[in-house]
Amino acid sequence: MAGQREHSCQTAAQTLEWINAIVHFLRPYTSLMNAHVVNFFKDRLWQAVDKEWIDCLRQEPVENLLLIPSGVVQEYWPSSLKEFILTLKSLVFPREQVDLQKVFPGLCMTSLNSVLSQGMNLKKKHEVEVLSAVVSSIANSVRAHTIVDVGAGQGYLAQVLSFQYELSVIAIDACSHHGKVTSGRAERIKKHYAAQMRKSQSGDRTLNVPKTVTCHVMSTDTLKALSDNSLLGDDVEHEQDHEKLCGIKLPSSCNGDYEASLVLAGLHACGDLSVTMLKSFLECKEVKAVVSIGCCYNLLSEEEGFEISGSQCGFPMSNGVKSASLSLGKSSRDLACQSAERWRSLGKDAGLHNFELHAFRAAFQMVLYKYYPEVLITSPSIGRQGKTLRRQQQRRMLESSLHDKDSICTSLAQKNSKMKGSTCTTIKSADLGTDDKSVSALDMDDLCDGISSSKSTRCEGIDSVDKYSLFKKFCETGLCRLGLKPLEDINFLGLWREVEPFAEYIGPYWSLQAALGPLLETFVLLDRLLFLQEQGSSLEAVMLPIFNPALSPRNVAIIAKKI
Repeated sequence: MAGQREHSCQTAAQTLEWINAIVHFLRPYTSLMNAHVVNFFKDRLWQAVDKEWIDCLRQEPVENLLLIPSGVVQEYWPSSLKEFILTLKSLVFPREQVDLQKVFPGLCMTSLNSVLSQGMNLKKKHEVEVLSAVVSSIANSVRAHTIVDVGAGQGYLAQVLSFQYELSVIAIDACSHHGKVTSGRAERIKKHYAAQMRKSQSGDRTLNVPKTVTCHVMSTDTLKALSDNSLLGDDVEHEQDHEKLCGIKLPSSCNGDYEASLVLAGLHACGDLSVTMLKSFLECKEVKAVVSIGCCYNLLSEEEGFEISGSQCGFPMSNGVKSASLSLGKSSRDLACQSAERWRSLGKDAGLHNFELHAFRAAFQMVLYKYYPEVLITSPSIGRQGKTLRRQQQRRMLESSLHDKDSICTSLAQKNSKMKGSTCTTIKSADLGTDDKSVSALDMDDLCDGISSSKSTRCEGIDSVDKYSLFKKFCETGLCRLGLKPLEDINFLGLWREVEPFAEYIGPYWSLQAALGPLLETFVLLDRLLFLQEQGSSLEAVMLPIFNPALSPRNVAIIAKKI
């Protein structure tokens, strides 16, 4: 029976076998994984799916559709549909959190105190607690005392490693504001610990404060320059690449026979940054280990045709995947960010609302296609953002259920204002119903501000007239957001009547497409693991789900150590 096969990635041969099985499975479904749901009506995408599948799923309750990305089937479904979903599930890397104590004997993981965890939400606190303990354990195993936190953000991980685990930390981020926030926050934490030490009269401990570096890590040469200098001197700010990293003060301990020993760590380092970390681990003799948790596969650079030897592209990395010659493309890499856990956690009303937003957005694409074709030509990245908002809404619901508290409702406008000025935040893990095309992309949730607040928009039974009025407002808001004036001859009603009979196919189609997401992410991660395994016996590499996937869907860490 499909779904019963098990795969392993303990050796390069096993990993390659798993990759080849994925490639064999995906090839017949390249049109499904490369399609973009905004073109659902324009390209009549439902016609490319097995008619028996679509006819079956259009009758399904929303709750069952939301379980498809998790590999859950219903007994009465067509056998070919069940075979598709169960085989797909069998090829996906398991996401259940590993027993950390078993994997890392002697692991010391403690809950963060209120000072260190200030400003963290439940998800971030969980991630930092787990990852800091894992990084500390890895550092001890390779006898490294300095951690390079790549893509450090506001320095949460760096500060826990410094103050709780007493490690020297270099926090690197491309945003100078983040560097200032990291330094300021670290100084406040240092004052707290210093006061505690004075009270307990244990003043013999040296308080480590993370050193912050602002630079764009555009290649392995950047991290090589950083690690070669060890960067344990003053804080450094450079807005360009490694060429401006000269003149950085060397630590006195690097003089003489001392050889720096570093560990690279990255908590959701975006796009190619995770790839650069793995390559730097191989190329920098000072780097003894790497702990990489990637995200934002949509931002990966991809090598077209796989002809370029030694390419710096983010995908593919391994010779094995290059030989398989299965390219992904932007839409497939977007899809790899989909989370089965997030789909499963949605309720009926949220699922219905989500599918309705997709129908509005796909119908709005028809408006652009018919009346503003020049916009699609000059700005092909028009799509949806809203990932941050959707993620925050889901995270609040999850935190509420975990703490048995009532949900707190905040207006979309308030939530959007809090997200102003954040760049990397808006491109973290993609969630159900959203994709990330560009920073100028339409924000679906924002477009529905004022129309999604009505309970009727999230419930079954809404009549066609109400849906049309919502669609028209969606379009008017969308055109305004794009700086376009509504044309007098736009026939919103006629267009809505044209597409409405097929709107019921959106849920089944998007559910089937999203089911490919975890498999595509597995494909990307196995490529990175195989890249390391292809280096031979000089290192050991593993791939482990270290976070609770319900809290942190991007929970797979690639961990490698030089032997």
